[in-house]
Amino acid sequence: MPGRGTEAGPGLEEAGLRLDVEGPVATLTLNRPERRNAMTFAMWHAMAAVGRSLPEDVRVVVVRGAGPSFSAGIDLGMFAPGGEGERRFSGGADPAEADRFIAGLQEGFTWLRRPGVVSVAAVHGHAIGAGFQLALSCDIRVIADDTSFCMKEPALGLVPDLTGTKPLVEIVGVPRALELCLTARTVGAEEAARLGLAEIVTPRDGLDAAVRGLVDSLLAVNAGAAAATKRLLWQAPERTLEEQAAAERHEQIGRLRELFASRP
Repeated sequence: MPGRGTEAGPGLEEAGLRLDVEGPVATLTLNRPERRNAMTFAMWHAMAAVGRSLPEDVRVVVVRGAGPSFSAGIDLGMFAPGGEGERRFSGGADPAEADRFIAGLQEGFTWLRRPGVVSVAAVHGHAIGAGFQLALSCDIRVIADDTSFCMKEPALGLVPDLTGTKPLVEIVGVPRALELCLTARTVGAEEAARLGLAEIVTPRDGLDAAVRGLVDSLLAVNAGAAAATKRLLWQAPERTLEEQAAAERHEQIGRLRELFASRP
């Protein structure tokens, strides 16, 4: 969904990203098609920078991948002998510094959940490991019928650490999440929809149209009401019924005051 607001941004192009901003819609594209959008430390830092600098009037963020895949996951070249991964996480590395480094990478994913925007993952082809976690970080997943999800990290001797474990468990439950992660098996589009990992499944050639239709519907809703409702829904699992009812009252009072204040 590129538009007049296409931006390379500081370091975005070098990190393998493209940001297109058109009015209230921003499209963040993983743009390393020659590597099936394998993800790097630089890419995750750049994603975090996008979140920090996103224009305030953006209401919907679409995340997608260029080329044949959404993302093949982490670029394992970073963990080759002498690579950045070895330098940062070898036995002599400072654990506190390593913790801060990973927290900075996670920021590239967590901002997609903030109330002021609705994030949409437009997924096709492979969404492996970090790519799967990126899709899980979005509020809504629209996937093509050629999509393959896989949580590959445990098979590589790693754990999923890009904030994907919480939404995965919330969607499919602990037993199914264990089965998916510890077998690292592939989940196709039909099963993904059945498990709740995708809200919309469409033929590959209909993905763009399906995303456009969803974005139009999201933008048709009052922005303040959308942000307040997202806050309520995201926080509901951690609250008791009484706490959630109180939160609903708080949000509704704010909405009513704004509505009355806007009357001529």
